[in-house]
Amino acid sequence: MAHHEKFNFSSLEELKAKINELGVDIRLSDDFSVFRRPVRIGSRMSPNAFAVLPMEGCDSNRDGSPGELAKRRYHRFAAGGFGFIWWESCAIVEEGRANELQMWLTKDNVKEFASMLADTRKTAREKYGHTTVDILQLTHSGRYSRPVGHKPAPIIPQHDPLLDPRVGLKGDERVASDEYIDSLVQRYVDSAVLAKEAGFDGVDIKACHGYFMSELLASHRREGRYGGSFENRTRLLRDTITAVRKAVGDDFIIACRFNVFDAHPYPYGFGVDKEDFMKFDPEEAVKLVRMLCDLGVNLLSSSGGNPHYIYPQVTRPFDTPSLGIPTPDEHPLESIARLFDFTRLIQKEAGDIPVIGTGYSWLRQYIPYAGAANISDGSCSLVGLGRSCLAYPDAPYDIMNKGMMDRKKCCITCSKCIQMMRDHTSSGCVIRDSKIYMLIYKQARAEAEERANTEKK
Repeated sequence: MAHHEKFNFSSLEELKAKINELGVDIRLSDDFSVFRRPVRIGSRMSPNAFAVLPMEGCDSNRDGSPGELAKRRYHRFAAGGFGFIWWESCAIVEEGRANELQMWLTKDNVKEFASMLADTRKTAREKYGHTTVDILQLTHSGRYSRPVGHKPAPIIPQHDPLLDPRVGLKGDERVASDEYIDSLVQRYVDSAVLAKEAGFDGVDIKACHGYFMSELLASHRREGRYGGSFENRTRLLRDTITAVRKAVGDDFIIACRFNVFDAHPYPYGFGVDKEDFMKFDPEEAVKLVRMLCDLGVNLLSSSGGNPHYIYPQVTRPFDTPSLGIPTPDEHPLESIARLFDFTRLIQKEAGDIPVIGTGYSWLRQYIPYAGAANISDGSCSLVGLGRSCLAYPDAPYDIMNKGMMDRKKCCITCSKCIQMMRDHTSSGCVIRDSKIYMLIYKQARAEAEERANTEKK
């Protein structure tokens, strides 16, 4: 394990030298033609191998319908050449919203979603002559629910002595009942049916990053039908996928973005060694992938960590952390290699089912070299860009038409987009899209500091 360093490479050769020095498994290729290959996802065909990962903008209207900034963001993704667009976290219930401006699809606003989706696809058709593949991520924010204002309203499947205090829990509050969890299956179904009505090609049943479904996977000490055994901890995910498939039919993508490794101490973390929580134990992760494949899931994307806790580099390697987050004791290239290893393992287990790779943003202008290598050797099927697409929405166009990324347009992993979410405001790239987001960032920071000062009095 090496010490943390900020990105400081002026050439591909320098990057290669650091990879070799650290001994990490990050492969590079200059054959960018692999990005132009269509990728079959269920019954749909993505026109290329670039995917937008689900990045929450927290810029919907109070009723959950997409706001103007959301419309702008997805238009930019389509205009930038992404073949696959994974639309951001959309709440299945009002009490499960992480922000009062989080997307929330309902029968009353489904037409607004349909209109935005149609406009996004029109942009892609007019510029490229192709249609994007679009899926909507469905979620329940669980312990990170905050549907009104700035007050946490956590809904938890289990108590966690490390995480409870961070959301104002004392450890003696009631956890979500089995009956409440039972009821969520129908809410996922209702949301999936509405997504299909709006014109989406599929939905993602989100099970990553410490949100409700993800935390349930690690509820080793929970009693009842949803805790303890692997079968019980995966029950909601399994029942939800089965019920959604029955409701939407076979000609509709069901995806799952899930954690394989929580980087959180056992018995509160999934995929971790019982003695060393920073060590990956693949046993249950592999079982989970095999279960998802047996259930007929059409698309997978693995992730790790909890971006709300103190090890966000496991999810998103960075140069600069959000406020209050310590600098990690590992090099970002080690963090990236871990994420690449996860994807490589999942793609091997999933076989022909496509897996979207993650963990690329810190590499900046060298992203396409790592992505091309991972696609070429079968480590993933598509390259997913998260924070990077907020900064550089036209990266696919530049890579496929210019053979390069412009370093002056790249995400610098400064964590300001994440800080904006922590400050309960709309999120975007403060550096590369500053005309829109710099003022929002500054206002939210000032308001957050004022709230913090008030709470101290």
